Order: sequence, then C-alpha cells, then structure tokens
Amino acid sequence: MQQKLRPTLNQRLRGRATALRHETHALVLAYADPRTPRIARLIVVATVAYALSPIDLIPDPIPVLGYLDDLLIVPAGIALAIRLIPAEVMVDARKRTANPDAEASLGRWGAAIVVAVWIAALALAGSVVWRAVRR
Repeated sequence: MQQKLRPTLNQRLRGRATALRHETHALVLAYADPRTPRIARLIVVATVAYALSPIDLIPDPIPVLGYLDDLLIVPAGIALAIRLIPAEVMVDARKRTANPDAEASLGRWGAAIVVAVWIAALALAGSVVWRAVRR
C-alpha cells in the first residue's frame, strides 16, 4: 500500500510564490497590451503603488494588523485586475511568461530601474549635503 506524500508547508509556500511571480509577470505584460481596459490598468498601478508605498492604511509596527492589510489588499488588487483584464489578453500574457528569455529581460529592466532610482536618490542626497556644507 503506497501512501500519498503531502507536500510540506515549505514546498507549498514555494509553489505559491512561484505561481504568484509568474502571475505578476503576466499581469505586467497584460498591462502593456493595448486590449487591456483603462480601469484594469488603473487597478494594476494602484496595487503596485500601494505595495511599494511606505505609507500603509494600518502601520506595520502594529502587531499582526500591520501586515494584514498588505496580505489582503495587494492580493485583492491583483485578483481584481486579473478579473478586469479580458481572458484572451491574460492567456496571451501567460504564454509569454513561459518564455524564460522574456522573464530575464524583465528582470534586467527592473534591476536597471532600481539602480537608476538609487543613483538619483544618492545624487539628490549629495546635493543637499553639499549645499548644507557650503553655507
């Protein structure tokens, strides 16, 4: 008699994280598609802005509740955006995410944007310090 091996919690979480990464990549590709309605694009932008924003509805230092809004609002925004995007657009986007070259390209662009933001922030900080020292 053979027992069914259930995946461990770690394996299930890794699987969900991988699925979320692919779905998020598909959402980015669908956002860029001209067939995507404006309201869906607005939901995608609002969800990403909320996820990356340092300002939360409930501050993170509040135990449990601080992270609860992130665990509810961001996935709800992603789910709503996916529901608002036409099915054929999402199918096309999911097919494109299966191409590892496209994902590597997206990663390079993301890294370039992050580096550019950090360089701009450092230049701004350096400018402020330089002006303060010159006075």
